[in-house]
Amino acid sequence: MTGWPDRPVIYEVDTWPWLEDLGRRLGAPVTLADVPPEVWDALAPPGTDAVWLMGVWERSPAGLDIALRNPGLRDAFRRALPDLAPGDVVGSPYCVRRYVVDGRLGGPAGLAAARHELARCGLHLVLDYVPNHVAPDHPAVTGHPEWFVSGDADDLARDPAGWIAVGGHVIARGRDPFFPPWPDVVQLNAFRPELRQATVDTLADILDQCDGVRCDMAMLVTNDVFGKTWGAYVGDAPAEEFWPTVVAAVRGRHPDAVLIAEAYWDLEWTLQQQGFQFCYDKRLYDRLAHEDAAAVRGHLGAGPDYQRKLIRFIENHDEPRAATALPGGRDRAAAVAVATLPGATLWHEGQFEGRRTHLPVFLGRRPDEPADDDLRGFYHRLVPAAVAVRRGDWTLLDVDGWPDNPTHRDVLAWAWHDAVPRHVVAVNLAAHRSQGRVALPWTAVRGRRWRLTDLLDGAVYDRDGDDLASAGLFVDLAPWAAHVLAVAPI
Repeated sequence: MTGWPDRPVIYEVDTWPWLEDLGRRLGAPVTLADVPPEVWDALAPPGTDAVWLMGVWERSPAGLDIALRNPGLRDAFRRALPDLAPGDVVGSPYCVRRYVVDGRLGGPAGLAAARHELARCGLHLVLDYVPNHVAPDHPAVTGHPEWFVSGDADDLARDPAGWIAVGGHVIARGRDPFFPPWPDVVQLNAFRPELRQATVDTLADILDQCDGVRCDMAMLVTNDVFGKTWGAYVGDAPAEEFWPTVVAAVRGRHPDAVLIAEAYWDLEWTLQQQGFQFCYDKRLYDRLAHEDAAAVRGHLGAGPDYQRKLIRFIENHDEPRAATALPGGRDRAAAVAVATLPGATLWHEGQFEGRRTHLPVFLGRRPDEPADDDLRGFYHRLVPAAVAVRRGDWTLLDVDGWPDNPTHRDVLAWAWHDAVPRHVVAVNLAAHRSQGRVALPWTAVRGRRWRLTDLLDGAVYDRDGDDLASAGLFVDLAPWAAHVLAVAPI
């Protein structure tokens, strides 16, 4: 990770609708090659380390045709964009025809210009890779049919939703083991050595154009998951796992690249061990969005080697907008948590402004929505504050209370420190006021007074060190409120 910080902050941009929106504001079509320097300067907030340009690869005409004939998708498009026009549906960025930047976004030259501008701003570039499937009109379907899960005419007749005849072959449609097949993609065979080598070559080519790659649904091609999904169609698993084989070869060509795994089903640790620097922390998202502080605390009790290789988020292109999914201020409490925990942090363009429409990835235009200036101000305080906080060692803290006041159970707390106290974070993950005493991990606070400054609102609290050491830090938090406290001796 040469050139990358240990705890990077990554800002996801839905490239096509972002460019379309920018073009409307500038009064002319815009590609990646045409984005003005001042737009790049203002794109990501201070404290961001990388921009993920989601969805730059060439989209499939065959996949687009399938999407346009799908009633469920058409309904979703209209819900997101009531004034939907034919040109607004541009195809799925995860139905890739070729790993070449779509010409409508500026082509390879446009991406090179974008990377140059991002580097000028001190930002790394992250792009996508989809290891499990490609579009039915991908050149490999006819050029390398051995790369795919193959069937026969009987399979097609028995299960036409699961198989497709293309290029003179019957090929499986892409899928994961828990849902019906995706109608617009075809299934790569992760057990084939030719496919593994092609993956190495494709990833290396992508990394010639960027600094990191987010691998879509990375757990689908692990030997265990892939074998259970496809059984006799793919035969026995190879002796070597998919990702260690691929990652070792890719790192031989790009030793400094950062690889991020979209991971579910409690396979994060497995993928970390197989070579990914960071894996999605969907478990934390679910607990912050739908469960209580005890569930989050239990999740955060995992070992530090695991924690530091997770990427935390409360919104991305797959999840509903945080402003709707975590209402009433819960989104702010959750944002403080993901911003100040170990590991990487992922923010999503539009999240800071309070966008509420979850845009299907097939769409190249998004609706106009008013910005929430108060929320934007909150995030623009939080993001640089989190950069200042996450230094040294991280420690999860206990919070105690009183027999007649159990609200301390709803307070989450942790500290960042090295040789001296540095920062304390306390989050009330509840819709009611909560009080408690946070047990601090520092004996060095004894014998002097300390000033605690909240980096979110500037409030200042002076406290006696002996009291802090013996009784803990008393906190009294409004519903969904948080403290991000810098600790310094007076």
